[in-house]
Amino acid sequence: MENNKEKILVVDDEASIRRILETRLSMIGYDVVTAADGEEALETFHKTEPDLVVLDVMMPKLDGYGVCQELRKESDIPIIMLTALGDVADRITGLELGADDYVVKPFSPKELEARIRSVLRRVDKDGSNGIPSSGVIQVSTIRIDTNKRQVYKGDERIRLTGMEFSLLELLVSRSGEPFSRSEILQEVWGYTPERHVDTRVVDVHISRLRAKLEEDPSNPELILTARGTGYLFQRIIERDEVG
Repeated sequence: MENNKEKILVVDDEASIRRILETRLSMIGYDVVTAADGEEALETFHKTEPDLVVLDVMMPKLDGYGVCQELRKESDIPIIMLTALGDVADRITGLELGADDYVVKPFSPKELEARIRSVLRRVDKDGSNGIPSSGVIQVSTIRIDTNKRQVYKGDERIRLTGMEFSLLELLVSRSGEPFSRSEILQEVWGYTPERHVDTRVVDVHISRLRAKLEEDPSNPELILTARGTGYLFQRIIERDEVG
């Protein structure tokens, strides 16, 4: 019988955390594999091909940042980082390296479970309202195919993580209209910010998208900042509006 369970790789050097997460995530229907350090994480990733990685930052041999960097060289797999670090800048580093979200230790297993469900749901989500029936949007040299969840810049395919694509898709679905950071966090990540720092997840993902899509990320023309509000995608003019 084929196993259709989504597989999660839990990477943490604390055996108690690995054991708790393996038990809880298995109980709610996931197939769980574990690793105790960064090197083992990469080996296990290649052997088991998981659907999502829960990744601790502070680990021996290769830390979570190093693992995240290595994974992003070859994969767009969703990554949720676990961090006990108090400094906000350290949490943001993981996002800048390509993580989709982070949870701060000590954390509630229920909170992590909710984040996992949200990330996996967004990665598999169908198109948003406001997207043409063809699912293809052309803006300047950028082509967005919401059916295949692919983006091209000219003839070159631009690799986006699932959450980056979901964020882009949301902005495009109401092009020309601003979204607040809180609204984006709720729509894409599935939770309401409890602290101001939570919205930095949005800022870092916007920065990552601009770096991949804009000709000059420091002077963006596609993904614009709405002063005092949040962000918006430049208004897409339909062909029947021209003339």
